Amino acid sequence: MRRAGTLIGVRHGSTSQTVEPATELPTLLFLRNRQSGASRRMESLVAWVKVTQKKRLRVIDVDADRSPSLARELKVSEFPTLVLIKDRRVVGRLEGRATGRQIDDLIRSHLAA
Repeated sequence: MRRAGTLIGVRHGSTSQTVEPATELPTLLFLRNRQSGASRRMESLVAWVKVTQKKRLRVIDVDADRSPSLARELKVSEFPTLVLIKDRRVVGRLEGRATGRQIDDLIRSHLAA
C-alpha cells in the first residue's frame, strides 16, 4: 500500500493525460473497474463530489482495466479506491466503497477555503 507522502507523477491510459494537475488544485483519483459492483455504486457519489468541488478539487475517473499500470503504481488492491494527490504527493486514500462523509473527511483539510 502506498503511504501518504509518496511522490507521484504517472500517466494513465494510452493518451498523454497526466494524473498530476497543471494547477495547484488537489487531485482525487477514482480508480475503479467494470466488474466491481461497489465501483458502479460509487460513480454517482464521485460525480457529485466532482460537480460540487470543481473549483477546489480536480477529480479524475480512472478505469483500472484500461490503465493497469497506474493501478499497479498506486498499489491498488481493492476497487473502488480513491487516492488524493496534493503537491505531487499521495496525501490520503480510501479503499473499498466509501460514504460521502468518508470522502469529505479525506478531502476537507486539503481544499482551499
